[in-house]
This record gives sequence, structure tokens and C-alpha cells, in this order.
Amino acid sequence: MFTAAAESFLKQAREIQEEELRRFTSRVAALLQGPELGAEAADCLQRLHLTVAATKYPRRLDGKFVELLQTVLCSSKSPAQIQVLCAAILREMSPCNELILSCDKIQDAKLLSLVSSVLLAQGNKKVVSAVGQHVIKVLEGRLPEGQSARYLLPVLSNVISLSPESLTEEQTNVVSKKMADWLRHASIQQGVTQSSGGFFSPRSRQPGPVTEVDGAVATDFFTVLSVGQCYTQDQWLNMQAFSMLRKWLLCYGDKELKTPSSDDKSGMDSSVMSVVSTTSTSGVLLSPKEYLREKAFEYCQRLIEQSDRRPLKKNDGDLQKACLIEAVTIMDIICKQDSSYVHRAISFLSTLYGRICGDASYARAVLPVAQFFLNHSEMATVDSDAIYEHLFIDIPAQHFHNPSLAFEFVQFCKDNSQLFTETSSIFKQSFPNLFKFLAWNSPPLISEFVDLLPVLLDAGTAIEIFHLLLDLPCLTAALDIQLKSAALPPSKRAANNPAVKPATCMEAFRHPLYKSMFQYLLRTSSTPEDAPERLIPLRQLLGSLASSPRVVQCSETVPVLLELFFRVVAEFADGPLINQLVVLLLQRSDQLYEIPAFKDEVYRVLSSQLVVLCSLHPAVIVEASTEILEFSGMVSNAQNKEAIFTQMVWAIGEYMSASYDKRCTVEQINEFFETLEVVLFEITQLRPLASIPHYAPSTISVLMATLTKLAARSQDLIPRVSMFLSKMRTFVQSPAVTSVYCETDLEELQMRATELSNLLKMPDVAQFVLTPPAGVGSTRFQREVNDSLPFALRIVTHLLEPAAGCMPW
Repeated sequence: MFTAAAESFLKQAREIQEEELRRFTSRVAALLQGPELGAEAADCLQRLHLTVAATKYPRRLDGKFVELLQTVLCSSKSPAQIQVLCAAILREMSPCNELILSCDKIQDAKLLSLVSSVLLAQGNKKVVSAVGQHVIKVLEGRLPEGQSARYLLPVLSNVISLSPESLTEEQTNVVSKKMADWLRHASIQQGVTQSSGGFFSPRSRQPGPVTEVDGAVATDFFTVLSVGQCYTQDQWLNMQAFSMLRKWLLCYGDKELKTPSSDDKSGMDSSVMSVVSTTSTSGVLLSPKEYLREKAFEYCQRLIEQSDRRPLKKNDGDLQKACLIEAVTIMDIICKQDSSYVHRAISFLSTLYGRICGDASYARAVLPVAQFFLNHSEMATVDSDAIYEHLFIDIPAQHFHNPSLAFEFVQFCKDNSQLFTETSSIFKQSFPNLFKFLAWNSPPLISEFVDLLPVLLDAGTAIEIFHLLLDLPCLTAALDIQLKSAALPPSKRAANNPAVKPATCMEAFRHPLYKSMFQYLLRTSSTPEDAPERLIPLRQLLGSLASSPRVVQCSETVPVLLELFFRVVAEFADGPLINQLVVLLLQRSDQLYEIPAFKDEVYRVLSSQLVVLCSLHPAVIVEASTEILEFSGMVSNAQNKEAIFTQMVWAIGEYMSASYDKRCTVEQINEFFETLEVVLFEITQLRPLASIPHYAPSTISVLMATLTKLAARSQDLIPRVSMFLSKMRTFVQSPAVTSVYCETDLEELQMRATELSNLLKMPDVAQFVLTPPAGVGSTRFQREVNDSLPFALRIVTHLLEPAAGCMPW
């Protein structure tokens, strides 16, 4: 009812909006057809563009109006602002069925750029190809006076992004040659500043040379880092060519493309190569691709040299770093396409790394340098491990709070995980450092770590990573304290008096009592021999930060990664590792950071994975019996950690059997029985009404079933279980109990006790039903963790308690 009314209201609202839009477009159409397209027309077009762009549902303009927009766009009489707005509106309407635009006959570079932007927005591959063909054709020819190719390079960049295969080999050769010339031969004189006219306007002076970022006069060729008051057209082309250089090299730098005459190569090789081949600086004839690689490599060398200059403006410093990163990345691409550049690049980049490794502001630039040495490790003669050590040890520890660097770093690790695994051990050894990025930037990086975690996990790292995941919110809190401590003035960083207990986390960070704990939590590399139990006091101390939004956000990512952890470990874990994990799982359930929602979710994951681990290695019940008995014998666990406790008790009943482990003795069965018997007795003993605790009915039910299973395997215990089960009727009918449990739960408990008691009256049947061979241990008769009683128990009850009116047999 409400939905129908809401839809009707929205429909009416849309109809009103459509009507208003029709009236407004009529007004705009009148203005566009007027004698002059002035400020009012521009203002109305801006409002129309905003309306179309902000609409959340498809909104179509009138076909005649769309045709008018195209006419105004292509008219040579239209002001530039009006043309730009018309193109913007047409792009927002894409895909548009009423579009009749074509770029085939357009020679004006600016107009071609606008029309092409509309055509490319349609998403049609044939249209994209046609645009690319025409742009290349215009670039090949001589542009009219006053025209510049700078307006066409963004179009070309979009074409190769949308459909790189739309250009032929001949066309890419032409563009490669032009790009090389634009990169290497731009003027080093500044452009002429346009005079505004008027009596007081200064006289135009002869343009001077461009300068470096530090103000020195440039003596080498122009690059994107050259500084001037005004730039010439070829300088703009230089900067645009560099901006699309990486994309161009990746698309066309190293592979042959199909040409219209690809089946007949005889007529192409000599003619095309003779036209577009170029002589290099060494006098060797190069193909266009080789020529572009040569000039691009020289350009990148020049940029790296320029990055060593101290900029006069802060913005120039940021540009320096961005260009440095791009230059190193492009050099790496060139070296992968032509190995003859590798040795030149190694020498150059080794010097660069020595210069930037000690400068924290260049941390992002270390990534492409490391990528280069990783890609060319076989030919590199330098100590690459020193670079990797700095990369994985120093950078995460110092820059974990930089979100953009964190994303790039983790993405770098993910992309190169296979290479690092094969070439260097530092990557896996430094995983505690990598998790600092996740601890500080949890929500944005969770998907990256879902991909990265399986790579880091193996038999040697599983235990330490398990602890690290559970302590991840603690790590977030510790990193917060570390940052705040580093921001303190030196006078307040002095070590505290060891005899005085610290009152705050900040004081504890520098206190001798907690210093080693913080150092362990903030360690930069793996230390599997250290005991994480030392963190217990620190977890308690960091409790004051448990409500911090960043800590809470981090805690919410742990269950996801914890489930992934167990799924991956299950693929390679052997018996000893599973034994360790089961024991640690039980121990760490007492040692979690005090965030209630976090603990509940972790308990949920641990309880479900405990059963999986036990099913993979049933012998764990015997091999880790001491720790399992200790955990299962604590009544408090049945209440505080109900899910884990219940699953552990179920696993005891399921796998404490000679069917799974021949080492299982009657004495061990009796020991487990006596431990669990005490727990069940404590849970079900009657108390005064005000003090009776509440335990999950499923826990009581599983305890009864497990004791019955153990008794079936050591039949001297049957009388003890039978006597206990017979007393359950008294328990469930007690006023104190009925005040705590609902009637349905009590009926289920009574039914369970009766059916188990009946089953024990036939010991041989009980042993078969409750202790099947290992091969059938996962049948329906054994699945009773939180579900109703097994079907077999109901059959036995039916046999021993016939329906009313029937004679007993």
C-alpha cells in the first residue's frame, strides 16, 4: 500500500520536473537561435548542464533541441564558452540516439576536440575507431595557421584507453615519431605573454629562457619540470606527450599491430620504414618505436636529474616527486621492452636510490625503484636486498599513517607477491610491519589484505599471524600512542621513573615496565620465538582506547580476515600445527581486547573453526588433552564463551574414541567424563531463585549427549549418566529454573534427557549409534550440536515407550 503510494508520488514529481524542463529548454532554444549568444545564453546552458548532470534517472531532451545543440556546437560563429557547454550537455546525455555528429570533415583542432569528446562518450567501438583514425589523419597533416595539436592529444589518449586496437601499425609509428620529437625538441625559450592592451600595459619584452625549479637558467632540453611565465605550443605538446607516454608505451611500445594490409607485408616494410624511421643520436637507424624509447629514456633521465634541485615553491616540490615516480616507472617499461637499456638504468637508479633512501618525503618514489630492481633482478649487479629491506622495514614503520602511500604499498606487495616469494625472504619476514598499514587504514585496505593474506601464510608464519590478527585492534591503539608520543616536545619525552606506575598510556609508552611490550607489538619483522603472553598487561592498559573510532573500525575487519586465515591454513596444516592452533584458540579466547562486539564476533569465528580443525585432525583431542581438559573443566567458560565451549565439548564427544585414534584409552575417556560431569552438575544444581545463572540450553544438551557418548565407550560409566539423566525432570520442573528458561527450551532438555536415558538401556545399540566407525562419523546420527536429537534416538524412544493403548513388548 505504502509502496504504491510512494511510486505514484514519485511519478507525479517526475512529470512535474519533465514539464518544467520542457519549458526551460524552450527558453534556451530561443536564446540559441537568437542573433547573439551572450551571457544569458551561457548562464542558461550552465543551469541546463547542472540539471542534466544531477538527474538520477534517465532524462531525455527533445530531439529537435538536441539537434540544435549539435548545430550550435559545430557553428564557427558560436563563442568558445557556448561550444564547451553544448558539448558538456551532449556528453551527459550519452548514449544519445538523436546524435548526428561526425568528426570526418572537421579540421579545427579545438572543435575536433569538443566533438570527439561527445562521440567517445557514446561508448561505441566503431565510433571510437573513427575518431582515432581522423585525429591521426589531422596530426599527420599540417595544421592551419593558429591551430595546435595540443587539443588533440587528450582525445588520442582517450581513444587508446577505450579501444587501443583501433589504431594501425602505420598510425602508431607516425604518432611515436611525433611524440619523440615533442619530448626532445621543444623550445627552451619562454612563450610571449599576451598583452592586455591599454595605455598602462607594459611593453612586451623578448621572452627569456625557461628556468629550473631552483631558479637557475635551463641549459638542457625542456621538460615538464621546466619553469616559465608563459609556454609555447611545442612546450605544451611536450608536457602532454609526457602525460600520456606511459600509456602509449604499454599499448604500442612492444607489440605488433594489425594493419589493413597485414596479410601482405611485402609492400609495407620498405616504404613505411623509409618514411618514418629516424637516425638516433649514435647514428643508428631506428624504427619509430625504438626512436621513441630512446628519446623517452633521455627525457626520464633529465627528469630524475631535475628532481635533485631544491624547488623555490612547495608545489614545484610535489610536482618533482610525482614526475620522478613517473620517470622511473617509464624507464622500467622501456627496459622490459628493450633489455639494452637495463645496464644504463641500473647505474642511474642506483645513484637515485642512494640519494632518496634517507629522505622521508621521497618514500613513495622508493616503490618504482624497488619495482625496477625486482623486474630486472637477474641483470642487476647491486645489492637489491638492501633496497627491499629499506622498503619493508623502514617505510611501513614510518609512514603507516599516510593513506595514499599505504594503498600504493599494499597494492605493490599484492602485485609482486609471487616475485618476492621467489627472490627474497624479506617480504614474508616483514609481515608484522605490513599489518601496520591495515591496522591504521582498516576499511580502505581490507580487500587488498584479503588477497595478500594467503600469500603471507605458511606453516612457519601461521601461528604468529594468528596472534597478530587477534591483536590488530591493540596494534591500532599502540600506533596511535606512538604517533602522539613522537609529536611531544623533547622535554616531555624523558623516560619515566621505573618505581612509579604509569597513569596513562602515553606515560606507559616510555615506561621501562611496558617498553618491551610496545616494542614487541610494534615490531618490524617476524619473531616467532617470542611469547605473545607478554602482551596481557598491555591489552589491559590499552583498554582506555577501546572506544576510539579508528580502533573500533580496525576491530570490525578482524573476523573477516580470521575466517580467511582458517580457510587458507586448512589447506596445508598438518597434525602438529592443528594441535598448536586448537590450544592457542582456547587460550586466546581469554586474551582478547576488551571491545564487546569484537569479542562476540571473534568467539563466533573461533567456535565455528574449532570444529573444522578437529575434523581435520581428530587426534588433537588425545594429543592436546591436557589443555582441552583445562578449558572444558572451567564452568565459567560455559557461560562466558558459550559457543567455543559448546563446540569443544561436542568435539570431545565426537572424536574421543578409538575409532578415530587408537591411542585413546578407557582411562582418558574416564578422565574427560569426570571433568564434564562436574561441569554439568555445577550447571544443573538447584540454587536459590535470585542466584541461578543462565546457561545456553544447547550447552546443557551437548554436555548430556557427550557424557552419554563417553559412557557408551566406557560402559562402567553408564549407571552414573543414567542416574544424572533421570534427575533432569526435577531440574526442569524447579521454579527457580522455570523462571530463567522458556518452556520450549525446558521441554527440549527433558526430551533429550529421556531419549539419551532410553538409549543407554541398550548399551550395544548405544555404542553403535553414538560411536560409529570413523568412516561414517559425519552421518546424520552424529550431528547434534545445536539441532534436534538424532533420528536414531527417536527410534529407540519409540521402541522403549510404545504409544498409549499398545501392549508393551
